Amino acid sequence: MNSPADLVTLHVWRVSRGALPRALLRMARDPRRLRATDGVRFGKLLGTGTGTGFGPGDADPTRWAALTVWADPAAAARFDASPVGRAWARIATSTVRVDLRPLASRGEWSGRRPFGDPAGGRVTGPVLALTRARLRPTRAATFWRAVPPVAAALHAAPGLLARFGVGEAPVGWQGTVTVWREPADLVGFAYRHPEHRAAITRTASERWYAEELFARFAVRDVVGDRTVLGWVADGDPGTTKGGQA
Repeated sequence: MNSPADLVTLHVWRVSRGALPRALLRMARDPRRLRATDGVRFGKLLGTGTGTGFGPGDADPTRWAALTVWADPAAAARFDASPVGRAWARIATSTVRVDLRPLASRGEWSGRRPFGDPAGGRVTGPVLALTRARLRPTRAATFWRAVPPVAAALHAAPGLLARFGVGEAPVGWQGTVTVWREPADLVGFAYRHPEHRAAITRTASERWYAEELFARFAVRDVVGDRTVLGWVADGDPGTTKGGQA
């Protein structure tokens, strides 16, 4: 997929611990059903982590997510009425949807480039960064040893609104979602913070990943309970609807 994706949504559901068996059943049944949903160009169901360590022990069994690339806004608007949307709504105690416009994307996910070649453009307001990687098994130990300094630095990063881990499996398929008040906050952490810069350098030299993707999005809207995202900073209404180009 080389054409840009105009609309991407991130649905995140909070479930009770008592609903965990049903959530696991949904994770077994729904990936194929999500991909078969009308208007879906690319879709992944994801487990999440607390965002404190981004390691195997960081899993949060009470929060689950779906990242979806849509063919058109009308198809995205029908998601809540789809079999997958209804199934998750039945077991969720709270939910949030983040509407996104891709700004930049590098790498592949399952052999595809799901967000195409975004044109970018100037953005004011919140941005979301997504990293996703499939670890090389022989490099996993060195990768996990490198995570704590970066996770600690992220926790205190200026402008950070939310952070959590994502993954298609508890081990080996890892990712992060971070939401930032302004693009400058994201750039400041990604390229100027010493711990993160060191991790970027080691990514190439250590050959941690068999496949990787980094994408940046303008946040068009946040609908629902943003605490499900692990929101760590309160803000004015502009922090929940932005991404104006």
